[in-house]
Amino acid sequence: MPPFPLLRLPGVVLFDVFKSLNIGEKIKLSLCSKKVSTQINNARLYSQKVIVVLDCSSHKIEVHSENRKDTFEIFNYPDSCNRHNSNTHQFSIACSTVRSTSISIGIEIFWKNNREGFLSVTQHLLKIFQCKISTGIIDCYCLVSLQPAISDLFDLQLEFETFTIALNGSRDKNLMFNQISDKFGLVENLRILSHANPGFIPVFISWPQNIDVFSSAWFTLEYLFACTCTKITLKDSRLKNKNVDEILRKWNTGGFPNLECLKIYSHNITNNESTILGMNLSELNGKVIQTDDGAKKATINTDYGSIEMSIIPFQ
Repeated sequence: MPPFPLLRLPGVVLFDVFKSLNIGEKIKLSLCSKKVSTQINNARLYSQKVIVVLDCSSHKIEVHSENRKDTFEIFNYPDSCNRHNSNTHQFSIACSTVRSTSISIGIEIFWKNNREGFLSVTQHLLKIFQCKISTGIIDCYCLVSLQPAISDLFDLQLEFETFTIALNGSRDKNLMFNQISDKFGLVENLRILSHANPGFIPVFISWPQNIDVFSSAWFTLEYLFACTCTKITLKDSRLKNKNVDEILRKWNTGGFPNLECLKIYSHNITNNESTILGMNLSELNGKVIQTDDGAKKATINTDYGSIEMSIIPFQ
C-alpha cells in the first residue's frame, strides 16, 4: 500500500489520531520530521498527562502515565558510545541533530554532553505532553551531569511534582541547595535525604507545597515556625515533647495557616517527658483540638516516638 497521507487529514481528525497513540508512539512520531512534530505540539492540550522522571544515575528520562500503565524510557548517552553502531538513525531535536537507536523499552539518544541531552529532551517532551517533572535522587554522582540542567529547568519556571536531593555534606551539594532554594515554590513535593548534621545551615528562600525530611535533626523549631508547607514530615527528628507543645500552641493561636498535616518521628517524644497541652501521649491520642478562634480543628494521633496532626477539612 502507498504511504498514508497523515498530515492531509483535517485538524480535528488528526488530533483524534494523536490522542489514540500511546506515549512511545507519540514520541517516536514526533521525531520523524519538524512538520509532524509541529502538528503534535499543536495538539498538546488534547494530549495525555504524563510524569517525566529525570534519572541521571541510569542515564535516562522515564515518561509514564499517571497510573504508570503506559511507560517509555529515553536513555541519554555520550555520543562516543555509538560510533560503530549501524542501527542508529539521525533526527533533529531542539535544533540539534543527534543519533538514536530503538530498543524494546524506548530509545537511546547520543549527545555531546549530558546537560544538552537532559535539557533538550525535557523541553521536547514539554511541547508534546502536559508534563509533571520529577527527579530521582540527586546524589554526588548525578550532580555534575544533572545540576546544570535542573538549574536551567527552574530558570524556565517549570513545575516539579517531586524533587529529591541528598545532603551529604559535600560542598557542591550544599552550593546547589542554596542556589535553587529560591525556586522551591515551583516544587510540589520536596524530599531531602540528609545526614543528622549535613555540614552546613540550609537556607530556605522559598518553600515547596509539601516537604519530607529524612534524618531531620537539623530541622529545628526555627525552620518549622518559618515553614509555609501544606504537609510536613520530619523523620528521625530530635524534637521533644516540650517542642511539640510549642508547635501545637502556635497552631492554636493561628500559626501554620497552610498546614493540613504534620508528622514528627522522634525518639525524644515519650510518655516519660513533659506533657503536651497538659496531657501525656496516651491522653492526647485521638483528641480533637481547635484553634482559639474556633476556625480550625485537628485530630491528634500519637505513639511512642511519633505524633501526627491532621487538620479536619471545613464542612
